[in-house]
Amino acid sequence: MPIALSPDLRSLLEEPNFAHLASLLPDGSPQSAPVWVGVEGDRILVATGEGSLKARNTKRDPRVSLSVVAMDNPYREAQLRGRVVERRPDRDLAAMDRISRKYTSADFPMRANPEQRVVLVIEVERARYHVLPFRHTPAKRG
Repeated sequence: MPIALSPDLRSLLEEPNFAHLASLLPDGSPQSAPVWVGVEGDRILVATGEGSLKARNTKRDPRVSLSVVAMDNPYREAQLRGRVVERRPDRDLAAMDRISRKYTSADFPMRANPEQRVVLVIEVERARYHVLPFRHTPAKRG
């Protein structure tokens, strides 16, 4: 059953934070890839090529999970589980460009094979948002 995104979670997803999308390989083992995400209502959008492993995996088994960490505070994070409920063709790269502008302030530069572009639309079924009480101050090397 899909859930609504909380304001905190929505904010984390609308900012240019990287997410890691886990999908399932044919043998059931997980495969994870860093991705850019868009938000549409309470759904998460991931634009990719039809030949990508994430696209092939989710065509066979729509279950996915995502983890997201804030770039400005890696202790502000979320874990989400859900499923790909729609696969939209993105031949004109409209969705990919919109997401790319969020992360790079420019349209997506790789324009080859636009007929292979697809947007994975993910409905979230479970979500956990958390801010840990730490400051990111890694030790200096050497």
